[in-house]
Amino acid sequence: MTVWLTAALALVVLMALPLGWLGYMSVSSETGATLAHYRAVFTDPHLQKALWNTVVLAFWVGLASLAIGAPMAWLTARTDLPGKRLVRALILASFVTPPFLGAFAWVMLAGPNAGLLNKLYRSVTGAADPLLNVFTMPGLIFVVSIYTFPYVFIMIANTLELIASDLEEAASILGASRVRVALTVTLPMVLPAILSGFILAVLQALALFGSPAILALPAGFHTITTQIWALFQYPPKVEMAAAFSVPLFLATALLLLVQKQLLGRRGYAAIGGKSGQRRQIPLGPWRRPALAGCLGVMACSIFLPYGILAKAAFARAWAQPLTVENVTLGNFALTFGHSATRSAIVNTLELGIMTACVGAGLAALVAYVVNRKLVPGHQLLTFLALAPVVIPGVVLAVALFLAYTRPPLVLYGSLWILFVAYLTKEMPVGYSQSDATFRGVHPELEDAGRILGAGRLRVLGEITAPLARSGIIATWCFVFIGVIRELSASIILFTPNTKVISVVIFDLKEEGEFGAIAVLGLFMLGMTFAAVGVMQTLLGRDVMGAKD
Repeated sequence: MTVWLTAALALVVLMALPLGWLGYMSVSSETGATLAHYRAVFTDPHLQKALWNTVVLAFWVGLASLAIGAPMAWLTARTDLPGKRLVRALILASFVTPPFLGAFAWVMLAGPNAGLLNKLYRSVTGAADPLLNVFTMPGLIFVVSIYTFPYVFIMIANTLELIASDLEEAASILGASRVRVALTVTLPMVLPAILSGFILAVLQALALFGSPAILALPAGFHTITTQIWALFQYPPKVEMAAAFSVPLFLATALLLLVQKQLLGRRGYAAIGGKSGQRRQIPLGPWRRPALAGCLGVMACSIFLPYGILAKAAFARAWAQPLTVENVTLGNFALTFGHSATRSAIVNTLELGIMTACVGAGLAALVAYVVNRKLVPGHQLLTFLALAPVVIPGVVLAVALFLAYTRPPLVLYGSLWILFVAYLTKEMPVGYSQSDATFRGVHPELEDAGRILGAGRLRVLGEITAPLARSGIIATWCFVFIGVIRELSASIILFTPNTKVISVVIFDLKEEGEFGAIAVLGLFMLGMTFAAVGVMQTLLGRDVMGAKD
């Protein structure tokens, strides 16, 4: 009972306290409760425009992610597409790439003046106008979509792999064409996953701060997240920020509720069960064009961005050709030799390791208690562990700022407030992974140990823990990756002494230090892929679901 109460209290503190302060500040004034802040939010033309921009961005990102992710999921899950493992590996790389880092890369690729692709276009055609301008709403939609479509891909690919081919083949035998089979048989079975993937993509676009801040602000327009951030600039308008955060929080919660309802009805999609055969659909002459299309998408999210980051990291002038005279290691020496950068790296690693250790431990504890139903009310623990998923990072940062800048617990100005933010934000991921791990460890193994006289702690240490070790370490890696790439909460909660790598990269953009950005970006990617490599080694498979 003590363990349950401790875990429940920790989750309540992580969730209820900041959200309570968020709601309180959104309606508070010197004269008492008021709705004036909400009236100001919804009647201010600038805030209305930011709200409309966010709706436009989220809707088109959802559609674009669906247009990219659904065909690629079908090709890798149901056809004889060559190089499936390569495609999945590249999609994984896109999935773990911080979107704000991709946005920086596309500034160097498609900036209207110095962008590499535009310079190449002008040199070939002699045109005066740029081919691409990333500082527009279509440019923002494109950049966000190429790092959001993996959510759609994962949702649809996993569903397609559960569906046996029997019904599709029966329809073909009865004379239906492939198009009709796809529309009348396959599509209805994966429709919940398609709609769910669309909602996930919309949610990602709603909550994103980095890419809009990098691409939308120079273009002269705001989204909700950048507007909330702007409200924290001097002089800060905390009450307005709280009132503007609440609608975003409610919209996210509503969309997640809709997604849960959709997924709750998708059981019929798994007709045939695991024993059903899934025969590959031959693409015939379309095999190579299909692969080329997939690689074309990955060129936009991986090859071109990573290439320009590598070029900028080793170039004296990133916009100039990489000749012998232009090659240098000075960017590395300048970046890692700067005390502020070294401090940010240390802060990031400290927070990553500490959050991953505490998060993995707390998530494993809660998941074990819930799976084994050790105490009454275990469903409440599940709710509290998963609840942070409905809180966008910027909203969480506002709530934590309000909660921990006043007695009795003042954390602002220290790494502890970032630790609390990261722990809260990554708890749903950690809990989901731990829950899946303990579901795979059958309780009968523990019962056998207890029948033989071992206590629960001894059974946990000698039977359950060794079996769950790889899953718990994978949880650690998931949380660590989430901390390394986090920007939306960090940008509001940092102070000069508590900067992390993502914030330093964001600040360097304002100074035009693209070489240092590239170096730090590659360093961040290196840490991320090292954690992914550990996960794949422990899980024995691709985390995107690829099969050997």
